[in-house]
Amino acid sequence: MSTHCPTHSLSAGVLVASANANLRRLVIGRLPAQEWSVVEAQGGADALGKLEDAPCKLLLVDLLPDLNMDEFIGIVERRYPGTDVVLIDPSTGEPLIPPDLRDDAMYQALAPVAAISKAVAPPLPVDAAEPTFEALPGMVGRSASMRRLSRLVRLVARKDSTVLITGETGTGKELIAAALHQLSPRRNAPMATVNCAAIPETLLEAELFGYARGAFTGAVQSRSGKIQSAHGGTLFLDEIGEMPAAIQAKLLRFLQNGEVQRLGTSETVRADVRIVAATNAQILKMVARREFREDLYYRLAVFPVEVPALRSREGDVVLLARHFLSVTSGARARLLPETERVLQAHHWPGNVRELQHVIERATILADGDPVISPEHIVLISPAGQN
Repeated sequence: MSTHCPTHSLSAGVLVASANANLRRLVIGRLPAQEWSVVEAQGGADALGKLEDAPCKLLLVDLLPDLNMDEFIGIVERRYPGTDVVLIDPSTGEPLIPPDLRDDAMYQALAPVAAISKAVAPPLPVDAAEPTFEALPGMVGRSASMRRLSRLVRLVARKDSTVLITGETGTGKELIAAALHQLSPRRNAPMATVNCAAIPETLLEAELFGYARGAFTGAVQSRSGKIQSAHGGTLFLDEIGEMPAAIQAKLLRFLQNGEVQRLGTSETVRADVRIVAATNAQILKMVARREFREDLYYRLAVFPVEVPALRSREGDVVLLARHFLSVTSGARARLLPETERVLQAHHWPGNVRELQHVIERATILADGDPVISPEHIVLISPAGQN
């Protein structure tokens, strides 16, 4: 798959993205480096970070261990229209150049790359490509999906890009937002949080942008909004899908010009704020139904991050259950093996939050007994039946 667009200003730039270091070296070694500046990336997330630093003319990429290929290419097409994407066969190293591009001079120069032998090793497994793993602050889990999430969050945390966190209710989106702030250069500045679903529309604008004295009934003194109070730091907009249309327009203007205008005054104030938003809604469907502004969506989703559902985090249920039990009842408390099997077999429609509540109920039912057995586990189906 490839996109062919007008040449970018850094037209000589080539980015080679692969989790397989051997494959990267072989491809780079066969490129005319004297003509092109060549950069390498260890995966999809790393490639997006490199593109943000310096967009290139050509991106050569093989199978990605950390991102869905279709989603990755879609992000590149939207954000870097001057970058052509060419897939590399991971078993041969051969660039899969579409017929309509084979006469392009730049792609003709890729001919030596196609000669890479079949001795090229296949892409390394995720664990082998990245043997060390450190969980995000406040998060528990070592599953493959959590490793991918950790890589993405750590990659974007050091940037100022806006981040849109998506995921089901109870997956821990607010913890991801906190980790983004804690791992960022803004960590010593404030982090302000606004729940767009919990504040009435009439008050949400004042909460975000602040107000001058007398701006409305009850405004007995001027007050800064959450945007201004987070100056130098991070503003976390939770449940962004619930934001009313009128305020969406004002938030978009702030993202465009970085200026805040308090209610009741014409004066504007500059605010240096990194925006992180989250939603459990199918926000692209909301955009299609014109329930959420498309231009605001693309402003927020510069770097989308999806938090995996607990049922897709193989092996993490027991780790999380043990963690919650330790927090609730101390280090002496433990789960019987049969209790762990019961927990592992559950579908967890309520995700991590549901698991936390199940363990809390179990410690109450155990009535001081440090051993949690299956009879202490109360699981409630989505229909509300045990």
